[in-house]
Amino acid sequence: MAKTPTKTRRKRRSPTLGPEKTAQLYAALAEDRPAPQTELDYHNPFTLVVAVALSAQATDVGVNKATKKLFEIADTPKKMLALGEEGVAGHIKTIGLWRNKAKNVIALSQMLIDEFDGEVPQTREELTRLPGVGRKTANVVLNEAFGHETIAVDTHIFRVSNRTGLAPGKTPDEVEEQLERVTPPEFKKGAHHWLILHGRYVCVARKPKCWRCVISDICRFKDKTPDPARKESDLGPKG
Repeated sequence: MAKTPTKTRRKRRSPTLGPEKTAQLYAALAEDRPAPQTELDYHNPFTLVVAVALSAQATDVGVNKATKKLFEIADTPKKMLALGEEGVAGHIKTIGLWRNKAKNVIALSQMLIDEFDGEVPQTREELTRLPGVGRKTANVVLNEAFGHETIAVDTHIFRVSNRTGLAPGKTPDEVEEQLERVTPPEFKKGAHHWLILHGRYVCVARKPKCWRCVISDICRFKDKTPDPARKESDLGPKG
């Protein structure tokens, strides 16, 4: 007896906020931070690539401290190669995984000279060929250095997108796909920065600061954190 063919189940996406509330969310974030930008210090596209690659498993503050003197003496691939792997390592020892990162910085500098005439390429495909540069790093560089409408989903953006219902997804790639689909055109250029800064300073991991959140009325997060400054008597009668 022939088996009845089973139907292929389509993956169900979690419902997003919808166009109207999504636009309201971005408008509120844009009003709160009118001129968002990366908190990594850099001089040019090359130093931005290096800074973003170094920021993996490290804070922007820590990267900025390590690269301040490094970028003063090596702000081009040629100068970075002249410094050498040990020279680079000497500047970034305070950053996690510094040995491997120093190797990648030298390797990507060599590739930029050999294959791109010392210039940082402006496509994701070419950028991700560089040692130590993944999709997230490439998206940051394209957005910040070249004005592309890309969104690099890091832990902060992943958290904000899922908590708020803006772009739910189980993986960073799913969230990125959703964000690209639902973000209105007028907000795509700044979306990356608005979301990452909101996640870094307001929608923090352990206990979000919902009482000072400009999108709390739109956000779908159920267990909103009350204002710690409010007294219990201010919350009204119990029962």
